Amino acid sequence: MQTISRTPFTTVKTEGGILPADLLSRVAAGDAQAEGLRPTDYHLAPNERLNEAISRSWNRLLGVWRGFDDQRRALSETDRGTTLTRERWLLILFQELGYGRLTFAGRVTVEDGQGDSQSYPISHLWEQTPIHLVSFRQDLDRRDPAVGRSPHSLVQEFLNRWDPSLWGLVSNGLRLRVLRDNASLTRAAYVEFDLEAMMAGELYSDFSLLWLVCHQSRVERLGSGASGVGDGEAEETVSSPADCWLEQWSHSAAEQGARALDALRDGVQETISALGKGFLAHRANGQLRADLQAGRLSTQDYYRQLLRLVYRLIFLFVAEDRNLLLLPNADALTRRRYDAYYSVHRLRDQAETLRGGPHADLYRGLRLLMVLLRTGYDPLGLPGLGGFLFSDRSTPDLDDADIANRDLLDALRALAFAVEDSVRRPVDYRNLDTEELGSVYESLLELHPQINVDAATFALSVVAGSERKTTGTHYTPTPLVNSLLDSALEPVIADRLEKVVGNHPGGTRWQGDKADSPKEPVTLSPPHPVTPSSAEAAILSIKVVDYAAGSGHMLIGAGRRLARHLARVRTGDEEPSPEAIRTAMRDVVRHCLYGVDINEMAVELCKVALWMESLEPGKPLTFLDKNIQCGNSLLGVTPGLDIAEVPDDAFQPFSGDDRKTATALRARNRRERGGQGSFLRELFAEAEEETTAELESELAEVEALDEDDLATVALKARAFADYQNSPAYRRKRAEYDLWTAAFFWPIPAGDAELMAAPTQAEQDQRRRYWTEGDPLAQQARQIADRHRFFHWELAFPTVFRRGVGSREWGVGEDHRSH
Repeated sequence: MQTISRTPFTTVKTEGGILPADLLSRVAAGDAQAEGLRPTDYHLAPNERLNEAISRSWNRLLGVWRGFDDQRRALSETDRGTTLTRERWLLILFQELGYGRLTFAGRVTVEDGQGDSQSYPISHLWEQTPIHLVSFRQDLDRRDPAVGRSPHSLVQEFLNRWDPSLWGLVSNGLRLRVLRDNASLTRAAYVEFDLEAMMAGELYSDFSLLWLVCHQSRVERLGSGASGVGDGEAEETVSSPADCWLEQWSHSAAEQGARALDALRDGVQETISALGKGFLAHRANGQLRADLQAGRLSTQDYYRQLLRLVYRLIFLFVAEDRNLLLLPNADALTRRRYDAYYSVHRLRDQAETLRGGPHADLYRGLRLLMVLLRTGYDPLGLPGLGGFLFSDRSTPDLDDADIANRDLLDALRALAFAVEDSVRRPVDYRNLDTEELGSVYESLLELHPQINVDAATFALSVVAGSERKTTGTHYTPTPLVNSLLDSALEPVIADRLEKVVGNHPGGTRWQGDKADSPKEPVTLSPPHPVTPSSAEAAILSIKVVDYAAGSGHMLIGAGRRLARHLARVRTGDEEPSPEAIRTAMRDVVRHCLYGVDINEMAVELCKVALWMESLEPGKPLTFLDKNIQCGNSLLGVTPGLDIAEVPDDAFQPFSGDDRKTATALRARNRRERGGQGSFLRELFAEAEEETTAELESELAEVEALDEDDLATVALKARAFADYQNSPAYRRKRAEYDLWTAAFFWPIPAGDAELMAAPTQAEQDQRRRYWTEGDPLAQQARQIADRHRFFHWELAFPTVFRRGVGSREWGVGEDHRSH
């Protein structure tokens, strides 16, 4: 089988998937199936070869670069160096890329169709393609005080607002980026070429890719010019910005990515099966087999541990490919040591080329890496991540087991590569999105393990009443997510920020983002009177709750929008850098995002997805136990629900209940609800309010704790555990469980007057005299655990004023059918 390796280019980075690494590798290799790579497509003369043209440009530009590099190092600190960067390097580079002598534009004015316009200081244009060239002293992601935004942000905003342009380029001479209109996306998207490392290191193969991707023919409209019609007559054709090779490549990559989703889903299933079988088969794992046979380890728990191992691998794939795993202060030697001997990248490379044998050294190395990530290890540049995912409670039975190299490499090969048309291609984990995770997650919930311990076989199959169906868990499509966020979240963001603006004289209306419409620029920098801190506080005060979180697709979509707004007000840039957005995302995940799901593994996957989105080098995983919780969001006490009285309908008979006894029980409850009890319930209402306020205050103190290192995260975890073990919490939960359990109470035949049931009098008594070991409360707790009651006021007392996600439900008429 043919295998296409991951991109070997050291000076090329692709972000956001507009031109993914797999496509770039195919372009560099001259893949015959990739269109637009013929010499004539680059306007070369007949019989002229691409490599000859690239080689000529390379030889000329090497000398040009050396001259420019010497001159910039000798330049006075007071000289901005803009003219030097353009005239002695970049304009010559673009000549070699087929653009000729670029014309200075200075400023380009964009009309919005409503009589308003905005001017953008774009340095150069080639037809409708912006090419913004700045000084080597100007970082592409740093705000230029003279312009009010960074060069990257300037070009991105221009592309988003100017209809004739889809693609653009920006460079400071040391780095060059290819950007695309990105208004409908919530993540930065570009391809970056490190010109300095490329030219200084004389990396011809990287330059060849730059030449092929950035050539003038790539942005030229294919339909422009004259085309032969009839008797040699010419007719001008109508073309659009989408009629260029870069856009066609991008569309082709998107279509291939959609096909790769199915392959990725199959790959994850193959990975779990290979791991499940491999651990069962290894001769050293007698204890694992004995525990499975004796029932001390259930088949489902074994499967969950395998899933967590796969979650760990996916997390590490993403973290390594995005260069986010190691400590930011790790030196080059430390990074090389980690890459060469401990990284999962090394294991993926081995899976690509090796079959493996019976030894277990590869898994023992991987297991060591997982252990080191719990607390960190400076000699390898590893941070302490903490969190349940990497804890010793996550995969205890696998931590004590071995697996043969061949089985581990089979699993890694299935996870790291997708097979399509008999070609094995690497999965682009750098740009892995929640769509991929959500799709994989949905399929996994339909699968259940089939194990034969004696034969050491492990298989996944769909069975009747799969977990996906029995827990009501479904994947939310991206268009639905975007539509909901447009209608529910963006107005809230605009309202909060407009209130901040409205408190200052001269404030202007804040425009939010829409998934399918251009953004209006907002400037919070002087002379605007709004301070970044006030706008930041307004954004972080927003709480988003998903009542069926699943893999976190909805929450991540909301988080990205909030993070983008937050990064804007912090940087003053309409298009903040990926680093600014990542830092903002970590704060948004901590303060703004909350979710519930009835499926335990969905909750864990949601946390993994949020961790991948918010990972910052050198910082531990955020503490998400208080934000993402497991429970049935349809069943439980909701804020504002009056539980002082038990409705008679709570004791409606259900399947298996005795109808005559149920009728008598309702009559008993109705009688108990009257008389002196109603007066006493009013007296206890004030005490209940005080308890709720006390719980809210306690959790607010927990939420205020920092999460910058493992010690503070551990402190926060302990504080949250103390909150859940506090007498006020336990009493409140017992009260809520008892009230909700009345709707699910078994009603056998018998004397309703003597029956132990949570009727009004019984609940009133326990509100006055609550004890920990009360038998009725214990039975209610068992019912609560079985149905996974979720009490919003207890779980999120500080949170929601407005939720985004599925509709909120309390206990209703058809409560017993849930």
